[in-house]
Amino acid sequence: MATYKLTEISQAFSAFDDILDVRSPAEYADDHFPGAISVPVLNDEERARIGTLYKQVSPFAAKKLGAALIAKNIALHLEEKFSDRPKSWRPLVYCWRGGMRSGAMAHILAQVGWNTAQLEGGYKNYRRHVLIELETLPVQFNFCVISGGTGSGKSHLLQVLAEQGAQVLDLELLAQHRGSLLGRLPEQAQPSQKTFETRVWSILRTFSPERPVYIEAESSKVGVLSLPPVLVERMRASTGVRIEAPLEARVKFLLEDYAYFLDNPVLLTERLPLLVEIHGREVIGRWCEMAHQGKWESLVSELLTRHYDPAYKRSSVVGLDKSDVLRLKALDNSSLHKVAEDLIRNER
Repeated sequence: MATYKLTEISQAFSAFDDILDVRSPAEYADDHFPGAISVPVLNDEERARIGTLYKQVSPFAAKKLGAALIAKNIALHLEEKFSDRPKSWRPLVYCWRGGMRSGAMAHILAQVGWNTAQLEGGYKNYRRHVLIELETLPVQFNFCVISGGTGSGKSHLLQVLAEQGAQVLDLELLAQHRGSLLGRLPEQAQPSQKTFETRVWSILRTFSPERPVYIEAESSKVGVLSLPPVLVERMRASTGVRIEAPLEARVKFLLEDYAYFLDNPVLLTERLPLLVEIHGREVIGRWCEMAHQGKWESLVSELLTRHYDPAYKRSSVVGLDKSDVLRLKALDNSSLHKVAEDLIRNER
């Protein structure tokens, strides 16, 4: 059994067939090495039980029970998850600190005959690596910041750019949120802060500094998640393009993009009270009534002119004077594809 040092993280993706996370399911859900398989040697309840025993009885009692539980769970993984692995299989194993849990799994896999390695320092070391890189990676790139009022198709433009081979960091996609106060996606929770940072890092590490990275103008947070401070600084110092489109085009675009509100007005009326402090109960009450009555075009138009557009003008994510203005008459797929093609053509 070998010990793998986290000197160049990208090597791990090619050096091993599988990366095995043997921490508990809750630890794995909070964050994990990209692409890692969850094979816990202690489940959440067992881990809590061992921790209690360690504090209330003795470390020896905790280790004795822990060894029994870990051995039982590793045996199950061998029978259920690893039984089809060939002799040439190369797994990398990690736990929280590269201690007992990953050591036990790596030892048994190595005894079977697989070329197994244990990640030195475990997840804790990996997490430190991600945080360090999030302080250095953003400064290596030239960002093209896509700005524009709500409903101007910024996120869709990023999707089209990505489809055409551009380097795109779609923060709202990674954060599972549309960015605004009403931007929470239905029946979809945001990831943890750690998982979000891992997602940002895992995308940035694949980019070439020789090409621009397209990114949407954001504040320092997307929903409840905070952006890496260095990335925010780079965004604010970058140039880009600002999309301007007629109000009618933006209303039409939003009605298509947020169709789930039209299908279930309650999703919107449950969130509109979040704006009471800004617009007062009378206005919010009237907007809720418009939603229930299906007066969607009028409602979206008012939300844009009375809430989102004034908020956008107060925004300081990226200096508006640094952006080239793109005036679009429509925000359909054809128009956004044309913009993407022009941006990519002008990269060099």
